[in-house]
Amino acid sequence: MTFSRRAFLQQSGSCAAHLALAAPFMPQIARRLWASSTGSVVAREPFGNLEKVADGVWALVSTPFNNDRTTVSNGGIIVGRNAVLAIEGFNQPEGALWLADKSRELTGRWPTHVILTHYHADHANGIAGYFAKDAHPAVHATDRTKTLVLERNQPANADRTAALRDALTIGAGGPTSLDLGGRSVRVVPRLGHTDSDLALELDDPSITFCGDLVWNAMFPNFVDAIPTKLATSVRALRRAKGTIYVPGHGPIAHDSELDRYVAMLDEVERAARKAHADGVTPAMAGGNFSLPSSFGEWALFNKVFYQRAFEAWDRELRAAAGTPPGSLHIES
Repeated sequence: MTFSRRAFLQQSGSCAAHLALAAPFMPQIARRLWASSTGSVVAREPFGNLEKVADGVWALVSTPFNNDRTTVSNGGIIVGRNAVLAIEGFNQPEGALWLADKSRELTGRWPTHVILTHYHADHANGIAGYFAKDAHPAVHATDRTKTLVLERNQPANADRTAALRDALTIGAGGPTSLDLGGRSVRVVPRLGHTDSDLALELDDPSITFCGDLVWNAMFPNFVDAIPTKLATSVRALRRAKGTIYVPGHGPIAHDSELDRYVAMLDEVERAARKAHADGVTPAMAGGNFSLPSSFGEWALFNKVFYQRAFEAWDRELRAAAGTPPGSLHIES
């Protein structure tokens, strides 16, 4: 599905809009990185590639830089003996329907379960696509995710509401397991990208679907971020053995890419704390910020994304200090 950029920005959530704004600034080398694959590609579409990353595990890596916003976010399929899990609802119902059709082609079964990693529109607005063709998979999400999908994600949609009506709530108290039959998926509540994130972990082989806690080779969206929680959650994703990480956006990552992402978050934190201590506005700090060349190339070097990161840090640091927003800053 294609549509105008203005309509996309009006109808989509913050991460999708982040990507739409970023597309004109996407370096060609980064576009090639997104278009490349690390696994065996079993299907290609203008909106993304479906890659086999292990037996019974596929990752959909979205490539939303050609005005096709069908999926926008990454997602995937995990199959067990008795059940099939689809990860994410995507930006449009056509995205979820496409992944469900691919599930049937690859596994012989329509998804029996669907998990939303958080409420942003590009991960959730297409959830109704899984309910096409008289299918009725069990939807899993945190209560906060369910609530905010229905309250925030616009335009309002009766099919989306119906798809989430009987969603099974994932508690925030600790990890739970979803048994697919001979394969258990650990569902881990985390905070940072939003106040209600989920990561999905497999042990053998070691694979983690990170949601938007991780953006590979792309500067992340901090619009709803809790920066200190984000850093903690991302560090907790790092496992003792070699792991494949499916980020919320960007190509599939491995340990070295996750470590680079952590280092980038640390660099942003250092700069944001200094700006806050010096009384520099987030707008000024973001405008003056750049990542050292030693970090390599990162997509979306538009200063507005840096400003959003500094704004998120400023909110959290002010809250911790009991300082009201909008207090005097000294610009330098």
